[in-house]
This record gives sequence, structure tokens and C-alpha cells, in this order.
Amino acid sequence: MMRDSDHSPGLRPVRVWDLPTRLFHWLVVILVAAAYASEKLNWMGWHARIGEALLALLIFRLLWGCWGSASSRFRNFVTTPGAALRHLRHVFVHEPDLQIGHNPAGGWMVLLLLALLLGETLSGLYVNNDVADDGPFTAWMPAWAANAITALHSILWYALLAAVALHVLAIAIYAMAKGQNLLRPMITGRKQLPPNIAAPRMAPAVPAWLALLAGIAVAILLATYL
Repeated sequence: MMRDSDHSPGLRPVRVWDLPTRLFHWLVVILVAAAYASEKLNWMGWHARIGEALLALLIFRLLWGCWGSASSRFRNFVTTPGAALRHLRHVFVHEPDLQIGHNPAGGWMVLLLLALLLGETLSGLYVNNDVADDGPFTAWMPAWAANAITALHSILWYALLAAVALHVLAIAIYAMAKGQNLLRPMITGRKQLPPNIAAPRMAPAVPAWLALLAGIAVAILLATYL
């Protein structure tokens, strides 16, 4: 729902999220849902391909977090744990959203989700089952280690689902308690902000394509040789 604060005098639309970051976000949403469905339907071939696509996107995001747009760089939104806790003290206070990029608590949630997704996709490449193809290093892996990786893959999956549920809950709380719509900027890329808040620098498209190609190449190599 559009709130009156979105049209307050003096506010102007500011581009806070670039297209690569937004595409990454929604593609990950689609692929995680597809991974869940393919696992439930026992479509393990598709499940493996989805995991490899997720890994390519994750490598892209890690690279984009280093040289991408200002609002997408880790150094600009990863704060100290204390700053995140101080932010959460006001989570039920209704106030305008003046944040460029992720808020302090949201930044840590991004790191948690990226870490869980990375662990899930990497362990998925080496799951010890009858579907996965054996890579050249498979014979070097002792049985107990392969079994541990398989167990870790399952544990990380449930941890990821819990983190996703927490993420969705936080979005709902921010919408209802704080009056802040966190979804709209991730769709449109823009947010209504006062003139004293400068727009973040947006990176050109070429580095995004290079990061994506690097992510695809690394994912293919890992899927082939792990």
C-alpha cells in the first residue's frame, strides 16, 4: 500500500538499487523456490542444475559486493554487531525510511543468507548420492567426510529455510510497525528521499557482465572437478 509519507513535500525519487542487484535478488528467490520444489518432487537432476545456477549467482554477488554500485558494496552496509543491535531497538518505532541500501540489521541478514546459500550450493556439489556424477577428486574423499558433507547439506537447507522465514517476517514487521516498504525499492530500484540525502553511485553494466561471466565459469569448474 502506498503511504502518504511517500508523497511528502520535499521528497524526490532516488535510485538506490541497481538492476544487477535487483535481478540477483529475485532470481535467487525463484531458484530457491525451484530447489525446494525439485527436492520435494525428487527431480534431482533439475535440483543439481538449479544449485549450480545459484552458485554462479552467488559468486557474481560476492564480486559485485566488492566493485559494484555503492549501495551493493559490503563495506557500505556491513556494520558492527553493536550498530545492528542499536538499530533493532527501534524496530517497532514508526519512522520514515531514510536508509540508502540495507539498514544495519538488514546488512547482517544479507551476510547470513549469502553464507548459508554458499555453504548449501558448495556442499550440494559433493553430495554423496547415486544421482551426482563423480568428479576426479571423489575417490580421494573418505567415506566419513562424504557422509558429513551430505549431512551438512541437509542441515544447511533447513537453516536456510529458517533464515528465509525470518527475512520475510522482518519485511512484514517493517511494513506494519515502522511503515517502511522494503519490497518496493527492490522492485523499482527507487526510494522517496529528502534532498539532503545523496543518491549512491551506480556502477556501469560492464563490470556486472564480467562478474556474471566469472560466476558462471567458476560454477562450471567447481561442478566439474568437485
